[in-house]
Amino acid sequence: MIALAGGLVFGQNFSAALSGVVRDATGAVLPGVSVTAKHTETGLMRTVITSETGDYRMPSLPVGAYEVTAELSGFKQQVRRGINLVVAQEAVVNLTLDVGDLKDQITVTEETSLVNTTLSSVSGLVSQQQVKDLPLNGRSFNDLLLLNTNVNDNRSNTAAGGPSFSIAGKRLETNRWTINGMDYVGTNSQGTANAPNGMSDQLLGVEAVREYNVLGHSYGAEYGKRSGGQVTVVTTSGTNQWHGAAFEYLRNNHLDARNFFSSTEGAPPFKRNQFGGSLGGPIVRDKMFVFGTYEGFRERLNDDTTAIVPSAQARQGLIPCYLANPTNTATACPDRGAYVPAPNLVPGILPFFRYWPAPNGPELLQNGLPTGAAYSFSNPWRPVNENFGLSRFDYNLSAQDSLSTSFNVDRGNRADPQGNPIMVQRQANALYTLSAQETHIFSPTVVNTMTLGYARAWANQDAIPNEPFPDNLLFMKGGNRNNPGALIIGGGTSTAQSSTFTSANGQNPIDSSRQNFNVSNDLRMTKGRHGLSMGVWFQSIQQGVFSSVQNNAGTLTYRTLLDFLQDRPTQFQAAPGPVPLRFRTTEAAWYFQDEIKLRSNLTVRLGLRDEMTTGWNEVNGRGANYRYDQNGFILTHPNVGKSVLIRNNARALLQPRVGVAWDPTGAGRWAVRAGFGIHNDLQDNLANRMNSNPPFNARLVIPNTPLLTILKNGPLPSDSPGAPSCSAESPLRPPACSVFAPGGIDPDMHTPTTQEWSLEVERGITQELALQLSYVGSQSYHLPAATDMNSIPAVRCENPAGCLAGGTLAAAQWNTVPQGTMYIPAGSTRPNPFVGSTQTWMYLGNSSYHGGTVSLLKRARSGLTFKTSYTFSKVLDMNSALLSGGHQNEAGTVLSR
Repeated sequence: MIALAGGLVFGQNFSAALSGVVRDATGAVLPGVSVTAKHTETGLMRTVITSETGDYRMPSLPVGAYEVTAELSGFKQQVRRGINLVVAQEAVVNLTLDVGDLKDQITVTEETSLVNTTLSSVSGLVSQQQVKDLPLNGRSFNDLLLLNTNVNDNRSNTAAGGPSFSIAGKRLETNRWTINGMDYVGTNSQGTANAPNGMSDQLLGVEAVREYNVLGHSYGAEYGKRSGGQVTVVTTSGTNQWHGAAFEYLRNNHLDARNFFSSTEGAPPFKRNQFGGSLGGPIVRDKMFVFGTYEGFRERLNDDTTAIVPSAQARQGLIPCYLANPTNTATACPDRGAYVPAPNLVPGILPFFRYWPAPNGPELLQNGLPTGAAYSFSNPWRPVNENFGLSRFDYNLSAQDSLSTSFNVDRGNRADPQGNPIMVQRQANALYTLSAQETHIFSPTVVNTMTLGYARAWANQDAIPNEPFPDNLLFMKGGNRNNPGALIIGGGTSTAQSSTFTSANGQNPIDSSRQNFNVSNDLRMTKGRHGLSMGVWFQSIQQGVFSSVQNNAGTLTYRTLLDFLQDRPTQFQAAPGPVPLRFRTTEAAWYFQDEIKLRSNLTVRLGLRDEMTTGWNEVNGRGANYRYDQNGFILTHPNVGKSVLIRNNARALLQPRVGVAWDPTGAGRWAVRAGFGIHNDLQDNLANRMNSNPPFNARLVIPNTPLLTILKNGPLPSDSPGAPSCSAESPLRPPACSVFAPGGIDPDMHTPTTQEWSLEVERGITQELALQLSYVGSQSYHLPAATDMNSIPAVRCENPAGCLAGGTLAAAQWNTVPQGTMYIPAGSTRPNPFVGSTQTWMYLGNSSYHGGTVSLLKRARSGLTFKTSYTFSKVLDMNSALLSGGHQNEAGTVLSR
């Protein structure tokens, strides 16, 4: 199905618009013509009078099929049918009246032109026919996003497999979803990905979706909060005819092929059921309508997993000879691959091999030699359950007022076996979204729309062992925090192993929630050649988080298998004494926009939007964030209070928006559109980053201390804050005092900003075929990226004999690097030795994008329709996604491009 390009969009609501010029048979414009648009599905009617130039405009119309009637004394009545308005579209319907009796009627059935000759906003419609008719794997309607140009599927950059995409080179978290005018946060309560998927990693509710529109760039001042794609979802509503459906989709393993690496003889057991139904119709004809739908998702999959685990010999304290004697292998190892007792073995460490399953596959070799590692194959069971429901109520109160309300809920749970099947990660979450929109017509030229909304999302997850662990193998214990932590062996710069052993992430409960309260008002006025729009928007956000520090049951890291057997860890991390945090912010915006029709074939849009926030505040004064001295060095103790910022730099974020649309011939076959705008990404998803700073949720780091020393008195109590913080003023040193690894954000944060520009040329080849060429460019700055603000600067080795590297590692783990290598000198300390490495979101990133596209669209005729496109683009940035990792070189971030 073809998506109509471009169009006028009205605020964050879910409407469309109709405009055009009325002329007589000679081509002269006709003022004073009565133009009536009737929504054929619900009977709603809107009437306007053409201006002195013969123009008319009807903003804020519900989407759907329309019949337009033009009447003027002395002329025959004309009725235009076949008009279908889609979300965020301004359809142009020009009418020609013939001289005659008003009682005579001329009926024309004709669809609107594929070529958008008005305004400069670019729409990426996914139509009702596309949503309902195109095949969707998993019935996830977001898969159709890729039908649009400049859209890239980025699921590989997210931890989950749900909808994740970037538009015109912008980051994943810059997209905004709305459903019936309300922010659609989905079950992603932390909000870092801004994708409303549930536990199934699908966007359920195909029966509920009428259509949705993707505004990718150069949109007007009525859109904001995010700089990326603005995805407006419009749900199905009841009509004057009862309609409904029931469905059941089954997918299983009967036609699946066996994975080459599978541990089973055939394809693993798999069963997926998606079932539900919908029903909608009139309560009172032409006045009151209702619609409801439900969809259930059930999946049972035995997933093949492969883990690299310590070998059977390693579990007994044996290790290949060349690993046991790395410095004198030639003399000490006649048989380099023979297993020998690990030197300086600490027998008390052997029970901790329980963190990995026993190997049941071949041993992992490196250059033909054993590595102390082997494969463990398993086929654990993964159940997924999700339920989606939506109801919508529409009421035409009078000729001047209409009301639309909707409520949707999405709840689900799943149990994911970890890569190491000893553990299973349990997750549950839910979403509730309520919206109400009232449209009032003050006059044929003045229309007002008010939207109220509320959304709540919550999530809970933990990772537990399939069988209880004995207390003596726990790192932390207390309350409901009795899960094993994580053990990591490998990854050192000089390790001879070819693998890293990572136990499953034992994780204590994580709870997070998010609530959005929304109110907005948009006023539209038509005055001669001017289409004026103005509005205000307020959103109050409440975000809570408890124990969101990764691996909060404790994480122990060893450089090599030999170090593990000798109990010489590089560091131990834990999160003792968690405290729930509740953050609040209020966001607001106003905008004013004038769309001026300079000529019948030339429209210019001038707009200004101003956004602002109240910062990021913890309601109980527990907002802890680190600050920096005048030289940029991190201070030892965080600042604690309500606000986590030094100052609020988001009090006034002015965003000009300019656009132009030109039809060179005036015949509606050509269109040239251009636009420029500044957009900001309001920062309102920060709770999960602020939950790792002392004194309330410290991430404790104990470096170079044996595990058995840390646990000499048993597991650490998870309800205590641990040892006091190390500092220059205190004589205590680890482990008598604690070094904390901060999280947090830039205390002088600036809001991410994007400048964007575009140029498009569109040509209608036939009535059913259109070609479009476009260019989009942008420059973004103040982008956040995880940064270690206490890293040791690397230096270049100038010694021909090599240099000793190792930084803060224990002396036994130092190694020599050759001349010319960038390295961290052995024994060097961090700029602030009383603080560990940080994972701070610093707003110092930037990116640029340039992309050219060509697309060909064919309207549905005789059973054939298509939309094909090609995008050639280049994006250059310092960090492609918020959660994709930190900079490679903290001292020279430009090297991370």
